[in-house]
Amino acid sequence: MDKEEFDKENIFGLGESNDAFAKYFIGQSYLNPLVDVDDSNVFLANVTFEPGCRNNWHVHHATNGGGQILICTAGFGWYQEEGCNPQSLKPGDVVNIKPEIKHWHGAKKDSWFSHIAIEVPGENTSNEWLEEVSDEYYDNLE
Repeated sequence: MDKEEFDKENIFGLGESNDAFAKYFIGQSYLNPLVDVDDSNVFLANVTFEPGCRNNWHVHHATNGGGQILICTAGFGWYQEEGCNPQSLKPGDVVNIKPEIKHWHGAKKDSWFSHIAIEVPGENTSNEWLEEVSDEYYDNLE
């Protein structure tokens, strides 16, 4: 999906360059918070990935509750849990990521991709960023 077509579908907006987390991504991502973090119990943001962009493997830790929900809104992407096959993502797909599950997500190599990320409230929550998804592995996904 090219940028012009993607922009028509990306109803939640591109947002700003995701510089604060750039070291955990291969490629360029953008972040558009949808709620004021100081005025909400749940953080929601539209995350956009340029073609080929993906985040590192990571885990959402929590002692109770926690995790993350992805609502795919535009373009085409990937989601994968450790030990499982990659899952192709399209608008309308919802991914419920339980706490303590090692995973990654991002755009397909030939498409822009956006999802709304919902940080599920919990106790003692944190994110642990791990190794990159290698170019060799990613480039062979179909």
